Amino acid sequence: MNETEILETLVEEFKALGDKTRLRIISLIRNQELCVCDLTEVLEISQPGVSQHMRRLRQSGLVKERRGGQWTYYSLNDENPFMEIILPLIPVIQEDEKRLQEFREGKEKARRMLNEC
Repeated sequence: MNETEILETLVEEFKALGDKTRLRIISLIRNQELCVCDLTEVLEISQPGVSQHMRRLRQSGLVKERRGGQWTYYSLNDENPFMEIILPLIPVIQEDEKRLQEFREGKEKARRMLNEC
C-alpha cells in the first residue's frame, strides 16, 4: 500500500467512526462477537438502524461478519492493519457493557425457563 492509499484508507475509517453509535458499536465488539439482536437491545435502536451502521463499518474495513444459521455475527476485523492505531482511541463505555451483560443474562434465563417447560 502506498502513502496515498494509506491516507485514503484512514480517511474512510475515521469517517466511519465519525458517528456516536458506530463508536459505541466498536466499543461493544472490541472483545467479543455480537449479533444484531444484541446491538439493538443495548443501543436501543431498530434492527434496520443497526444494520445500516454495520454496513458502513464493514465497508470501511473495521468490522467483519460471520453468518451462523439465520443470524449474522459481527466482530472487529483483526486483519485491518490500522486497528491497533484506532482501537486505543475508542473508550470502553461501561453503561453499554452493563446493559449487554443484563440483556445476555435475561436471554439465558429465558432459555432455561423454556427448556424447563
